[in-house]
Amino acid sequence: MNREKDNLQSLGRKAEIPETYAPEVLEAFENRHQERDYWVQFNCPEFTTLCPITSQPDFGEIKILYIPDEKMVESKSLKLYLFSFRNHGDFHEDVVNIILNDLVKLMNPRYIEVVGLFVPRGGISIHPYVNYGRKGTKYEAMAEDRMRNYQIR
Repeated sequence: MNREKDNLQSLGRKAEIPETYAPEVLEAFENRHQERDYWVQFNCPEFTTLCPITSQPDFGEIKILYIPDEKMVESKSLKLYLFSFRNHGDFHEDVVNIILNDLVKLMNPRYIEVVGLFVPRGGISIHPYVNYGRKGTKYEAMAEDRMRNYQIR
């Protein structure tokens, strides 16, 4: 574990919260159980971002579920990354797609999905869902099936 900790910049250090969107703070470490499929879930119940038109705050919960392959996202770096959206303006649908794209780039997971459960503003709540399954594998079919059968949570 010490070998891994030495390569992680955020873990064990004072948190410096980014002022704006900062995918560069994301860090990964080696998955020690690559021989099997298993789920990892993160819930960020206090997610905030800004409306790109009005600059008013949008509040919600972000849920990230994934099946790792060789790499896993380090949780403190993920927290700092999600905090970096506080002063960033994007539509809810864009936010979940950006998060998914950044995590796929970082980890190349077998499968991943991101759900945004945004608090109503103007009487409407928005719950975007996006997923990814590695192309040419059973995870691609899994992504198609989960998308087809997705239900609001």
